[in-house]
Amino acid sequence: MAKTKGFYNVIEIIKTALSAEPFTNTVSYGNIDEVDLNKQTIFPLAHVVVNNAVVGTKTLTMNVSILAMDIVDESKDKTTDIYTGNDNEQDVLNTQLALLNRVIASMQRGDLYSQEDNMFQIEGDVTCEPFVDRFENRLAGWAATFDVITINDMTVC
Repeated sequence: MAKTKGFYNVIEIIKTALSAEPFTNTVSYGNIDEVDLNKQTIFPLAHVVVNNAVVGTKTLTMNVSILAMDIVDESKDKTTDIYTGNDNEQDVLNTQLALLNRVIASMQRGDLYSQEDNMFQIEGDVTCEPFVDRFENRLAGWAATFDVITINDMTVC
């Protein structure tokens, strides 16, 4: 049986793009519950999840989520501005959205998109949803969800 490459290609392209970003210290994959989110040295963290796949006759469409997150640092100083608070939550949200924006743009129309070997395409727009305090140690970030279409290279024998 021939070994298909679509799944591997997509997750490897995403991992490579995330690893190259200056605001990513660690890239993980799979069940987020299996990642030790209490380990301070892994942040900023980008986590990749393949939610599902639709098998077509000539294409394979994977729904992918990337969670980009960092720890929110809280100042011990008294809050003087209730809009920004006494932490860096807005900074974390800003940098993690910028990270996702660069990676997604590269996959949609940049260097990653134009490489002939990649043979994938992001379908439609990408939805990014912010989160704060979703996990234990005061993490904030964004969950980007999108569909990736690749060639269904499975042979019928």
